[in-house]
Amino acid sequence: MNFSDQLKWHLLNYLIKIKFPTVNTISTEELATWLEDKHRKDPLLFDARTPLEYFISHLHGAYFIPSKSIELENTIEDSSTPIVTYCSVGYRSAILARKLQKMGYKQVFNLEGSLFAWFSENRPVFCDDKIVSSIHPYNLFWSLWL
Repeated sequence: MNFSDQLKWHLLNYLIKIKFPTVNTISTEELATWLEDKHRKDPLLFDARTPLEYFISHLHGAYFIPSKSIELENTIEDSSTPIVTYCSVGYRSAILARKLQKMGYKQVFNLEGSLFAWFSENRPVFCDDKIVSSIHPYNLFWSLWL
């Protein structure tokens, strides 16, 4: 990643943190390490994108949970269950993470840079259980970030 790209990502992550100061973040590297650790329980992964975006590719084992309408009251019994939210760049998933916090979930993390950062680091994305080589760009503007 060149300096200009690094600067764009840093600025975007900074703006998201300002808008959602109570939302904890996790880096793509930290999440990858967590998912590889067989001695640590995997977090629930919540994808806050659109159905089409999710259908094209998502993190392995992720649940599609649109950020605008969540009904999880009876889905997760333990409020200390770790949850990682993500979307394309981190904004929609920060909305979802904040909602989950307000619902009383204690270990909620927003994936910094979200799926675009994950994918740009050559980490795997899936369609069902198959690794795929593309992700949905959301729109023309955000496709320039890929």
